[in-house]
Parts: sequence; structure tokens; C-alpha cells
Amino acid sequence: MPTPEPQPRIQDYVIIGDCRSAALISRRGSLDWLCWPRFDSPSIFAALLDPERGGFWSIAPTGRYQTERSYIENTNVLETCFTSADGNATLTDLMPVASEEYTRTSLWPAHELVRELRCTRGKVETEVIFRPRRDYGRSSARIKPVHSLGLRMDVGRGAYWLRSSTPLSIDDTQARSIVRLKAGESLQFSLSYAEESPAVLPLLDEAIADRIKRSIAWWQEWAELCTYHGPYRREVLRSALILKLMAYSPSGAIIASPTTSLPEIIRGDQNWDYRYCWLRDASFTIRSLLGLGYKEEAESFINWLLLATRTTHPQLRVLYNLYGGTAPRERSLEYLSGYFGSRPVRTGNAAREQLQIDVYGEVINAADHYGRDGGDIDRTMQRTLVRFGKELVRKWQLPDEGIWEARSGKKHHTYSRLMCWTAFDRLVSMAERGILSDAPARLFARERELIKEEIHARAWNPQLQSYVSELDGDKVDATLLLIPWYGFEPADSDRMRRTYLRVRRELGAGDGLLYRYKRTPPEGAFGICSFWELEYLALGGNTLKQAHRQFEAAMKYQNDLGLFSEEINPETGDALGNFPQAYTHLGVISAALALEDSSHRLHSNSEAA
Repeated sequence: MPTPEPQPRIQDYVIIGDCRSAALISRRGSLDWLCWPRFDSPSIFAALLDPERGGFWSIAPTGRYQTERSYIENTNVLETCFTSADGNATLTDLMPVASEEYTRTSLWPAHELVRELRCTRGKVETEVIFRPRRDYGRSSARIKPVHSLGLRMDVGRGAYWLRSSTPLSIDDTQARSIVRLKAGESLQFSLSYAEESPAVLPLLDEAIADRIKRSIAWWQEWAELCTYHGPYRREVLRSALILKLMAYSPSGAIIASPTTSLPEIIRGDQNWDYRYCWLRDASFTIRSLLGLGYKEEAESFINWLLLATRTTHPQLRVLYNLYGGTAPRERSLEYLSGYFGSRPVRTGNAAREQLQIDVYGEVINAADHYGRDGGDIDRTMQRTLVRFGKELVRKWQLPDEGIWEARSGKKHHTYSRLMCWTAFDRLVSMAERGILSDAPARLFARERELIKEEIHARAWNPQLQSYVSELDGDKVDATLLLIPWYGFEPADSDRMRRTYLRVRRELGAGDGLLYRYKRTPPEGAFGICSFWELEYLALGGNTLKQAHRQFEAAMKYQNDLGLFSEEINPETGDALGNFPQAYTHLGVISAALALEDSSHRLHSNSEAA
């Protein structure tokens, strides 16, 4: 039985999707990760985590070849160009998308993945290997031919259907074919999933061309709505397109990443499932969506956010599933070898049991952003926000696990205190602006001042001449750079300048990179921290040129299609952690917006002078 080639590097993958699920495809045309029908469903292809057991779908020339790839401009439609001695071929991969009006009035599969290989020069001999596996590779999926309808695989409550323009031979539990194409000829494949009968089985030929055309138009029309036209529009737009892919359209939720268990340390055990929604991302998400003009997405996200948090209020969980429910319990899939032997492979996330007090600030700050941009904070939302504030009055002095979700016990984290200050500050501001009725503004203002005094007294280390990551501590972490971002202290204050120098000296990981904190053995540099540093520099005013240099340095670590992972190996530049990572792409967008804001402020100040 043929087996896939050795595991590609994380950055060798790219993503396609339809705002409900996503697939990762390698540079050599192998689809190695797909969970259907949702981001957090069990996988049908998982060679990403085990090349032998996981399952894959490969389409590539049989001989030696070179590849180049790109997204069709301003879309999430992928093209991989194969060049061999005898000819060239282009593989187009996508999950079709179209307007709601069109999908309601036409026969359109609820879940479909389209692959089309077209020979563009000479002739190309191509091998197709289709090897699905149930439940993260736990068992094989039986492939059954169903006359002219294609191949059917029954898995759980649903059925997968593969339609092909060329016959595929079924060998054991895989389908395979070798096809010789001449210039102008093509292969077409449609993989669909349905949980209801009868299923909509899509047509091939011209119908495939129509779905590709409509999908390209849909993505390009969405991209045109972006209101950012600064010097980094290409980078910002790609990050926005990736963020849109990770938005679950039926609910408005935005996942942290479409993958699980890609390691922070190769062959280590820091392997987590990120296919859920973290409240810690809320402030950056709302600011980024509104800053780019995507008000519909911002409204969908804030509605999901308030719906999810209402289910547990006044308690807030660290993370929620796609519909705002409890994320599943963490479990290990011991039968999978893991990415380059990085075990265990996990599903679910134990952080759901943690206490992270900073999330109150994230949610309240997101609501404040939304309100300042003209969003409607209705009576139900107002009552919910006030309840969160009252709950925080009881909780803000408690130790917690903190933003980095350490599993070493609860501590008094400076960032958690900062976000509690932010929560009370925004509640007071909304009350003063008449947005919150019946809010105990005096109580919230008093708590805000108590936290401010505590941060100044206990989070500042006079020996280090720096703010520190824990009260009365002696270590720093990258979240300290966010103190000015939330308005607690100016970026050019003496304390913040000294803190920045300490953070850069202790956590700098090379040009454009920062570790989030010190640890042994060292993990990769943390992607979003580079952009936090950049925003700190942008807020500093006279360091704007340095901030632009920082942006350009950080962008060197994206892959060839503009995708960022969670972390970067500073020595090799290789991607680490789950991929692509919403948090890092939010950092790209937020940093570009900060640079634009700072440039406008400098221009306005010079004109006033």
C-alpha cells in the first residue's frame, strides 16, 4: 500500500475553507487535514498528525516536479502550479461559497470541496490517491461505488460522496488512479458531505467551472469592502481573508485556529486543540473588524460573544464551542504519532476549567469598542455588562491561571489586574456616555482606582526598574507592552520606556521576534508579541519609523502565501504551533491600524503647529 511522503513543514501548508470548516493542503498537492461538517468535528483526513494512519488525498504528477502556488487575487481559492520536464498543470482547490440568495434558490451542497487539475502545457502523468480515515485516523472508511453517482463513505451520522471525472479503482480502503493529461485536458473532483437524505450530489464539468467562478467573485466582493488603504494593504487583506475563513458563519464565532496539536516545541508535549473560541481574543477581534470596515462580521461576533457569555453569566469561561456552549473535555489520541513525533495529540481543551479573570476585561472592552463605533448596546446587553462588572468586584483580587493558561497553578498576574482595571474603566466610561443605565458607576470607579494603586505599587519592581508579569515578582512577559494599549499609562512614560527596554532585552528573539516569557526548554517566539511590540512603538510617537521597521521585520516570518502560525522558531524561521493562527493575524491587522492612526496623529500635530 503506498504511503505519503515525509511530513511537510507547518509553513508548507495553506488553508481553504467556506466559513464553516477548513482544509490544509501541502505544497505538493496533498490534502492532509479536514474536519467536517464543522471546524471541531472529527477529521476525515489527518495525515498532518500521522502520515501513516491519518488519511490524505493527494493529486500530483508521478515524476519529478517543482511547484509554485498562490491564492487567486483577493480570494481564498488556491492554485498550485506543477512544472515537470514534460508539461505543466495547475491544481485549483476551494470550498465553494456563494451568496445566501443563490444557495437558497439552487441545488448547492451544504458542504463541498472542489479540486480541479488542468494541464496547461505538454503532457502530465498524474497520480490521485484518496485515502479517508474515520475519527482522526482511528479506523478506515469503507468506500463503496454507487453506480454513476460516485463513491460513498458512511461515517457517523453522515455520508461522504466523491464524484470524479475519471474512474478510480478501489484498492483496500483507498481509491486511486493514474491519469495522463494533455494540454487543455482536466480532471475534476467534488467531495461533499451530507447528514440528510437525499443528498445534493453536485454536477461536474461546467457546473464545477460555475462554482469556481462564483466563489472567486464572492471572495473578491468581500475583500473590496475593506476600508484600509494604508501601505500594508496586501498584508492586512490577506490576514482579513484568513480571519474570515476562521469565522463560523452560522453563529458568528471565530475560532483560534482550525488545527489541533501542532506543537509549540517539536517532539514536546505542548500540543493543544485550538478549534474553539477564546474570549481573550475579543478586544483585538472587534477592533480589527471595525477598523477594516467589516461591521457585519463585528456585529455577528459581538452577538455570539454576548450570547455565549449569557449562558454562564455572571461567570465567564475561558473558551466556548462554536455555538457558545462548553468546549469538550480534553482527551489524548494515543494511537496517533503526532506531528514529527510530538505527542500527545489532543482533542478538547482543559483550559475550559481554568479561571482567567482577564476575560472580563476583554469582553467589556470589546463591547465598548462596538458602542463607540455606533453599535447598538441594547438593554439585555447593558444588563449583562453590568452583571459582569458586579461579579468582577468580587473577583478581581483572586489569583488566576492568566492569559498564557499555565497549568502550574493560580498566581496574581499583572495582565489580569490590567484587564480588570480596563473592565471598570470602560464600564464607567459607558455609564458617563449614557450607554449603560443602572450601572453603579461610583462603585466601578472606586474599584478602578484600587486596582490602579495596586499595579503601581506591586507590579513595579524598583530593582529591575520595570513592570513585572506577577505582583511582587521579578520576571517580565510580553503582555506588559499592552499597558499603554488599554490606556492605563502612556507609552512614553518613564516606567513604560524602562519596561520596554527590559522586555526587549530579556525576551528578544532576533529581528522582529519576541518570546512571550522565558521558559526551559525554550519554545518558539510568539507571533502576536511581535505586533504588540510594534503597537507599543507606534503609540510612543517618536518611534514610528522604528515601528515600521519592526512591521517589515515581522512580516518576514509569514509563509509564501501570507499565513502565520502561533509561534516561530527564531533559529530556522520555521512555523510552530497551530496554523494558521487567528491571534497572530489579528496582530497584523491591529498593528497596521495602529501605524495608520499614529501617522494621522503626527500629521495632524504638525499641521496644528
